[in-house]
Amino acid sequence: MNWDEFSHWGQQISNWAADYHKTLADRPVRAQTAPGEIASQLEIAPPESGEPMEAIMADFERIVMPGITHWQHPRFFAYFPANAAPPSMLAEMLVTTIAAQCMLWQTAPAATEVESVMVDWLRQALGLPDGMTGVIQDSASSATLSAVLTIRERATGYTGNRQGLNTKGALRIYCSDQVHSSIDRACWVAGIGQDNLIKLPTQGPTYAIDVVALEAAIRDDIEVGHVPAGIIAITGGTGVGACDDLEVVADIAQKYDLYTHLDAAWAGSAMICPEFREALWGGADRYDSIVFNPHKWMGAQFDCAIQFLHDAGPQLNTLKIEPEYLKTTGAEVTNYSEWTIPLGRRFRALKIWFLLRSYGVDGLRTRIRNHVVWANEVAEKIGAMEGFEITTGPILSLFSFRCPGDDAMQQRLVDALNDDGRIYLTQGMFDGRKIIRFQVGQFDTTRDDVLMAADVIREVWETLK
Repeated sequence: MNWDEFSHWGQQISNWAADYHKTLADRPVRAQTAPGEIASQLEIAPPESGEPMEAIMADFERIVMPGITHWQHPRFFAYFPANAAPPSMLAEMLVTTIAAQCMLWQTAPAATEVESVMVDWLRQALGLPDGMTGVIQDSASSATLSAVLTIRERATGYTGNRQGLNTKGALRIYCSDQVHSSIDRACWVAGIGQDNLIKLPTQGPTYAIDVVALEAAIRDDIEVGHVPAGIIAITGGTGVGACDDLEVVADIAQKYDLYTHLDAAWAGSAMICPEFREALWGGADRYDSIVFNPHKWMGAQFDCAIQFLHDAGPQLNTLKIEPEYLKTTGAEVTNYSEWTIPLGRRFRALKIWFLLRSYGVDGLRTRIRNHVVWANEVAEKIGAMEGFEITTGPILSLFSFRCPGDDAMQQRLVDALNDDGRIYLTQGMFDGRKIIRFQVGQFDTTRDDVLMAADVIREVWETLK
């Protein structure tokens, strides 16, 4: 392909993208293909000769598109969103075109310096204090692993990387039973071990960690010779939106000198709205590490996670490695590859810059506030349906419900709804029962899209009764 052809097909694909988004509402939300159906249409061996783009694009439409679940669909109510506002997509086109590897300041000075400023813009938007710094990670999972590794190294006097963990004792990390599975995986990868991730019960209207049980677990571990190392708190847990009492957890961490990480991957975006901070964000400023994903609720193209750090020193002491070929001479600069696990880095800050300049913080606040209001409205409609139960009320824009019947019936309804295609929901477990999760957060959804979901649920349920 020469650059004239590239220009032609770039325009063609840009037009295709606009048409795709304009017609998304007419497509089934979840892919309706069977396992193996896509792979069976691909050639077994790679082509020996090149083919024209006309043929490639035709096969893209014929083979690939039927197997796509449409995350940008206005009636995507499953998982959490992975949004892609148009300005962030345009920024990603530029990033792909430039194709810079932004591991060091000298390999992409603009990427490094825009990243520093964008992290600070978002710090201000979330009401976090001056002096907090941060870095853009690919996802919350990577930020959490970085934090868990830092917890490990701090607890071992920064000797674990060199000496291993064989003689360090049982390093203990504490959290609630509502944390995301990425916490478990981080403890696996970091060598902490599943048995040393102490999950404690939750209580109250926000399903917060039982702080009495938390402190008791820490004291018990000290008594038997284990090594309390850190606490991971949550604001807006994946299952039902659980939110810990951040102030009290921070008090306990301070009392026992434990490193703290706050997982606010989804709900952190809502903290650009000051009215949500008092109940769900008080004490966040005291945490050593905080992660939130602008690619979830804020509209940034996936992938884009911000990890704020009260003091970058512990994480740099954990992750920084500087062979001769990566050293930077001259004036002191920031090399963000020293703050993260991967050496290679993309220019993720550009889409944040485009996004915030296009909508402004207030424009993004309006969307989030609408989603919260609409989630409460649709929860009320579902709760009024005969035999239906709201199992966990809305926390921000997430709630869960059950239809009449046992756990198997909950799954039958979820599967029937997703096969119907008009909306997309997922199941979960809470308090020993299967539930159906509902979250509102797709960037361009409307009130009509959200309230329509209750009508679809009622119609599909009638076919199962």
